[in-house]
Amino acid sequence: MKQWCLILKINQIFTYRYKQGKKSLKSKANKSFPLPLSPLPFLVTSFIFHPITVNAADITEQLHHQIDKSVVRQSTDQADTLLRIGQQQHASGKSDKAIESWLQALEIYHSLGDLNAQGLIYDYLATGYVQLGRYKEAENAIRRRLAIARDIHDFQSQIFALNNIGTLLLQQGEPAASVQTFAEAVEIARHVKNIEGQGLSLSNLGLANARLGNNNKAIKLYENALSFRRQVRDPIGEANTLNNLGDAYLEAGDYQGTIGTYGSALRIAKYSSDRVNELRAIDGLVTAHSSVGRYERAFDLLQQRLILAQELQNRREELKSFESYAQLYEQLGNFPTARNFYERAIAVAKILEDTKQEVRLLDRLTQMMRKANLTETSRKNY
Repeated sequence: MKQWCLILKINQIFTYRYKQGKKSLKSKANKSFPLPLSPLPFLVTSFIFHPITVNAADITEQLHHQIDKSVVRQSTDQADTLLRIGQQQHASGKSDKAIESWLQALEIYHSLGDLNAQGLIYDYLATGYVQLGRYKEAENAIRRRLAIARDIHDFQSQIFALNNIGTLLLQQGEPAASVQTFAEAVEIARHVKNIEGQGLSLSNLGLANARLGNNNKAIKLYENALSFRRQVRDPIGEANTLNNLGDAYLEAGDYQGTIGTYGSALRIAKYSSDRVNELRAIDGLVTAHSSVGRYERAFDLLQQRLILAQELQNRREELKSFESYAQLYEQLGNFPTARNFYERAIAVAKILEDTKQEVRLLDRLTQMMRKANLTETSRKNY
């Protein structure tokens, strides 16, 4: 049926051309042999009188084009494979190997002129460099990612690249520079009405202002960010901003605001299985409760923290839990129990082969024991 419709269409085209300018054919036609309804004889005649002219250059160009497409496909497949290998290497903790794979993929994508793929690779490279603590190289990768996003007018990628650059600047102790970077991200997000981008950028801008000591401004930015994060139903982002806001309230000495904010962060983090923000909220609550003498509640929270760290089999978080116990008992003047927890924390540091933490904890323990001896001596003298 489709073929017959196609034939009819072709017939209409050639009938139109016949009526417009080919009257010589009509004059030669025998009245007893009218023009056929089917266009096929006409098509055959047309090809006989108007043969298709093909030269060697046309064929050569066509063949080259087919070969080029094949080479591009093979190169793209190779780069895609290297990208996946890098992802697997990074997931297994071999970030140095992952970076090598991604750099090879980047070279291929660059030769193909694939800007979108190059941008993706720079994102992965930044992640790998951060994992290895190579922050300057990570910043360079993200800046290249930002340049590509600007070239292709990818506003969402610009927003996230600027936030990543700002975060690295904060990590390197440059809060003033990070404020400018986050502010630019906020402006772009507002311009394109990107709700997710506004929530993230405002939250990070608040963090940068808090680092500069602009606590009241930080609180306003966090509160503004929360409205956007709730609109997009981003529980991890919301919990992170709530923890930031809790830190700001704690710095301002607002006990009620601190407890309520950290409490909200803890509930959201538990519900969304966000262990990072859950642990962070517990730490904030422990500090807040112990600052006003609510030690029983602080110890309850520390027990939750230690259980969570052990369930996750996270030695580093276990170390932090032991140290928090030690500090709280030291604050209460219970030096023998505090010493026990410091020693447990030191033991975990040895397992982790973290010499820096081990030395720091030994120093804390030594200082506490000196204070304990002085306290004991003063008691005897009294």
